Amino acid sequence: MKAICDDLLAEHQSLDEFVAALEEERWSLSTPAAGWSIRDQISHLWFFDQRAAMALRDPAEFAADTERLIAAGGTAASVVAGRSMPGADLLAAWRVDRSLLLTLARDVDPSSRIPWYGPAMGARSFITARLMETWAHGQDVVDALGATRAPTARLKHVAHIGVRARPFSYLINGLALPEVPVHVVLTAPDGSLWEWDGPASDSVRGSALDFCLVVTQRRHLADTSLQIDGAAATEWMGIAQAFAGEPGNGRAPGQFRS
Repeated sequence: MKAICDDLLAEHQSLDEFVAALEEERWSLSTPAAGWSIRDQISHLWFFDQRAAMALRDPAEFAADTERLIAAGGTAASVVAGRSMPGADLLAAWRVDRSLLLTLARDVDPSSRIPWYGPAMGARSFITARLMETWAHGQDVVDALGATRAPTARLKHVAHIGVRARPFSYLINGLALPEVPVHVVLTAPDGSLWEWDGPASDSVRGSALDFCLVVTQRRHLADTSLQIDGAAATEWMGIAQAFAGEPGNGRAPGQFRS
C-alpha cells in the first residue's frame, strides 16, 4: 500500500505543477473532453478523491452518497462545485482531500475490499485506479495547455489496468470476448519491456505511453505508433477502455499525433 500510495502522491504532484500557477482565466480553457474546462477536470478529480476517502472511512456513508449521486446525474455532478469556485480555491480544496485520501489509504489492509461504483475493489487496485484517473485527466489538462510531460514508470499501473480491463471493454460494448489471448509488450520509459499475457499469436506492441493513451481514450489508435497484430488484438484496441462507466467517445483521429 505504501508503494502505490507514494506513486499516487507523485501523480498528484505532477498534475499540481501544471495548474498551480495558472491565472484565473486559464482555468476556463477548454480541454479535449467536450464541454469540460481545466477547472472541470480538477473538480472531477477532487470530487472522486473525496468519494474515495469516504469509501475508505465509512462504507455506509459512501453507499448513501452513491444513491444521491446517481439521482443528481452521476458523473456530471462532479464538476458542479468546482464551477462556483476560483481556481486557486479549487486547487487548495483538492490538495486537502487528496492528502486525506492518501492518509487513510496508507493504513488500509491490502487484502481488504473497498466499495466503489460497481463491484468492490481490492485496496491496491482501488488506489491504482485513482492513479489512472489522475493521470488520464491530467493528460486532458496538459493537452489544453499545449504542454508536454515526461512519461514515468508510473505508467505501468495505467497499462496494467488497461490490460486487465479487456473483458470489461467487451462487456460495456455488448460484445463477446474472444477466447484468443493477446500478448501485450510495451516499452517502458527507461527502455525496458513490460509484458502481459504472452506469448500469443495476437499482440500489441509499442510504447507504454501510446498504449496508456489509447486505453484511457486520450488518443485515437491511428495517432499512435502501436503495432497491432491479429483480429482479436485489433478489435480490442478499437474499443479498449480502462475506466469505469459507459463506452467513452474517445478522441477523433488526427486530433493529436504522438
